[in-house]
Amino acid sequence: MKFDQPATRNPIDRLQVVGQPHDRIDGPLKTTGTAPYAYERHDVVANQAYGVIVGAAIAKGRVVGIDTVDARAAPGVIAVVTHQNAGKVGKAKAITAKLLAGPEIDHFHQAVAIVVADSFEQARAAAHLVRIDYQAAPGRFDLARGRESAVKPKTDEEPPDSAVGDFDGAFAQAAVKVEQTYTTPDQSHMAMEPFATIAAWQGDKLTLWTSSQMIDWARRDLSEILGIPRDMLHVISSFIGGGFGSKLWVRSDAVMAALASRAAGRPVKVALARPHIANNTTHRPATIQRIRIGAGRDGRITAISHESWSGDLPGGQPETAAMQTRLLYGGANRLTSHRLATLDLPEGNAMRAPGEAPGMMALEIAMDELAEALKMDPVDLRILNDVQSDPEKPGRAFSHRDLIGCLRTGAQRFGWDRRKATPAQVRDGRWLVGMGMASAFRGNLTMKSAARVAIDGRGKVTVYTDMTDIGTGSYTIIAQTAAEMLGVPLQQVEVRLGDSDFPVSAGSGGQWGGNSSTAGVFAACMKLRDAIARKAGLLPVDAQFADGRISAGTRSFTLAEVVGRNGLSAEDAIDFGDLAKTYAQATFGAHFAEVAVDAATGEVRVRRMSGVFAAGRILNPKTARSQVIGAMTMGLGAALMEEAVVDTRYGCFVNHDLAEYHVPVHADVPVQEVIFLDEVDDKSSPMKAKGVAELGLCGCAAAVANAVYNATGVRVRDYPITLDKIIFGLMQSAPDAAFS
Repeated sequence: MKFDQPATRNPIDRLQVVGQPHDRIDGPLKTTGTAPYAYERHDVVANQAYGVIVGAAIAKGRVVGIDTVDARAAPGVIAVVTHQNAGKVGKAKAITAKLLAGPEIDHFHQAVAIVVADSFEQARAAAHLVRIDYQAAPGRFDLARGRESAVKPKTDEEPPDSAVGDFDGAFAQAAVKVEQTYTTPDQSHMAMEPFATIAAWQGDKLTLWTSSQMIDWARRDLSEILGIPRDMLHVISSFIGGGFGSKLWVRSDAVMAALASRAAGRPVKVALARPHIANNTTHRPATIQRIRIGAGRDGRITAISHESWSGDLPGGQPETAAMQTRLLYGGANRLTSHRLATLDLPEGNAMRAPGEAPGMMALEIAMDELAEALKMDPVDLRILNDVQSDPEKPGRAFSHRDLIGCLRTGAQRFGWDRRKATPAQVRDGRWLVGMGMASAFRGNLTMKSAARVAIDGRGKVTVYTDMTDIGTGSYTIIAQTAAEMLGVPLQQVEVRLGDSDFPVSAGSGGQWGGNSSTAGVFAACMKLRDAIARKAGLLPVDAQFADGRISAGTRSFTLAEVVGRNGLSAEDAIDFGDLAKTYAQATFGAHFAEVAVDAATGEVRVRRMSGVFAAGRILNPKTARSQVIGAMTMGLGAALMEEAVVDTRYGCFVNHDLAEYHVPVHADVPVQEVIFLDEVDDKSSPMKAKGVAELGLCGCAAAVANAVYNATGVRVRDYPITLDKIIFGLMQSAPDAAFS
């Protein structure tokens, strides 16, 4: 099915099942511990051995010698695989890092060897017996030092730079100006489920049970790395315990498990140790962002510039932190740019809401600073500078945009009118109390997605697609879509996901998964509706599907009796046309936060958070709310605590576990309110939905940062906003008051 015209009325618009707050159908499996994750698939293949990866102990240099004699002689050891005996191992085009090191070492904890043994304990013990001699080389580990040598990156997607009008001239003449530099740190995904794979060969065919967000990408990349045809690869990922972008591409657990299984002659299971995940896999790269905004005294922006620097391994890509600035606010004179420094740190790549998440951490503080310079309310400033078409391409209207509705609704619900504009005016005992807000923005992405839908002689519907569920509720919204389209109860639908034998879906990532995958199911269901109608002798255009029946006029049949003993099935894909080029497509929101800061210690406590979002049709308000509160919690973490600390001497992240890489817990988020505006976007998909999972993160950290400033009068421009930075600011601004 080609989607190249705005959607008209269709069966989804009935909203009997879609749009309703159904419980997740995989919930009972998750809560009883019976959902089968990759490492736990003891049932799929017998005689599984255990692999433990040895990571590089240097960040840059060469392996000059490997001694595996003691390791191979250790109890229970079956095989030891290194670059010397692994055979030809290639590099996937879509992956920046090489997943097996040797002899060159590109980053710390890059996989150098894997030891296979009968038990995990034996493999782990023997891994310590592998002796590796390195020749270290100088490396580049500091973005600040690499900023001057950063270059304009090459990219096949959006151009890294943009310019409209005369920014320099307009900024120079602006009545009110803001010019500041902001930094965001490296961050680690820290998904609860580690990277894990079971690999088994049957002749020349390889089957992997792995934790992957994108099944078809995994097959593509493994084909390139291992040098085997794609049709000889079977990838299964039924349940995934979090990914946040880290599992978009295969990592060393999958590659090393495959190599180890081939060497051992039996299935091998591998899970990356938690310390290896931070340095062996991917992370969100740090950024340095310079923002300049000029406005008239009425608050209208006349000039806006956003420049961003980030780093990656050679051949990598930048963190596209300035992209949202091209679309979010008006201003006739505009400039954005991205520069990429070569660093010898582990691969920088997608982490939840790449680009917008760190970009809005900076932009929305800058907007707060502009509002203060103008003596203008921050909500009013954003409303004044709202646009309804692409500011860089004024003839390109937004498909649907209600940022103003989000801002006004959020301000009213949060009690924004009680905020004191002058900072450090509200105290609650020893606590300084403040409010902050920020806009939310995330581009709306779509991707071709296919499904097969079958109905059997009992009227049971089964959906097959290689879409994945990373905790987002894919099983549920796909079931809702099929139930709505075929007019059957939700309980009558079974959803089969995460298997490369199924039709290729969009996969989970980029906020495209829910909208695209359900649109693919929509397409398959439309084809199946047509087949059922014709078999019943009805005109498809007249057929109505409800209560497990197909009807037209006075004729009515149960679906079971129409499809018969053999059943019927149909397969189709949604193929998105150029509507995303014709219309600017994005999702919008507004974040509000109230914080209390201890005047003596600088400790920050978030008292309440609120978010209002406009993201097209919400397919399941319950699962969507869960996604948004998770994203808002992640934004709180980015604001106050998350930082992968680089040891610039040795080129590694030193806080590489959950003990030292701090993330928020339930006690850090006492109250969260989520509101979805009632809207549809007919230019996004036949579902009239958009993505929502990443929107809740974008801008959230800045709302917290702005609240900290409103509480204390201390403006922190370098994330995370830790208490040492607040205390220093309090001491600088009012040393006596800070401890009163």
